[in-house]
Amino acid sequence: MRYRSANEYYRSLFAQKVYRIALDAGCTCPNRDGTVGYGGCIFCSGSGSGEFAADRDLPIRDQLEQAKARVRAKSDSDKYIAYFQNFTNTYGDEEELRAKYKDAIEDPQVVGLSIATRPDAISEKMYGILEELAERTHVWVELGLQTIHEESAKWMRRGYALPVFDEAVRRLSSISGLDVIVHVIMDLPCEDEEKMLSTIGHINSLPVHGIKIANLNVLAGTDLARQYEKDPFPLMDMDTYIRFLGTVIENLRENIVVYRMTGDGAKKALIAPLWVADKRKVRNSIDAFFRTHDIVQGKCFSQGKE
Repeated sequence: MRYRSANEYYRSLFAQKVYRIALDAGCTCPNRDGTVGYGGCIFCSGSGSGEFAADRDLPIRDQLEQAKARVRAKSDSDKYIAYFQNFTNTYGDEEELRAKYKDAIEDPQVVGLSIATRPDAISEKMYGILEELAERTHVWVELGLQTIHEESAKWMRRGYALPVFDEAVRRLSSISGLDVIVHVIMDLPCEDEEKMLSTIGHINSLPVHGIKIANLNVLAGTDLARQYEKDPFPLMDMDTYIRFLGTVIENLRENIVVYRMTGDGAKKALIAPLWVADKRKVRNSIDAFFRTHDIVQGKCFSQGKE
């Protein structure tokens, strides 16, 4: 079984290792300000899942320099993806956001732009801006689906229906030079393995380029943490999760690029499962399991728009 890793995919595009550096556009979320709901999704932290983003009080170009300095401390890479990560990065004044995106891609070391958002928060004008950007650089739009199941979506307070996601994927993927990455969460308390795999099957049916797979992380300060502390629910141990991850990869359409395989919350905020905090052990354990089960990285890449 072959799968496509983000590292190999970037090397196929840029002929070297490329780092994604997290930037903060100063956005909020319609699921926090009352437009869709309040409090955000149940698992979302106060930083909007952007614990590793640069300082939002700095201009984008200064954020880039700050983030690049951190990368240079561990690597001599000189190519970067500007990643607008936290909250909803197409939600706000479109002209202000356009200016921030442009500031990022005008840096000569930035070779692409990745924008995390919600499928219900992309205006007609923003679709046009994304198309303009895709004419200048490679653009990825990351959409938080998490699950296709209504019961789970209500539990997590996602705030939009599945057809909204499907339509956004189709519209975005029709833009030349733009690819869609989907976020999914495994081990939700309402779901068994069959339900989780049906989410993967649905993604396979859409023109999706990439996927970020995470196991459910309980982070301090979230509504999920408060619920978990009152009534703890079982979470997969590391070996069980990795075994199931192998099943997910085996059921994933072969030309979908895998950008992430586990949750990636800040260690200091992690309540459960604690095994996620030892990233090296988790990575080595995944690699060992994949080797023994003949799950290997593929070398040839297509854009995934099938």
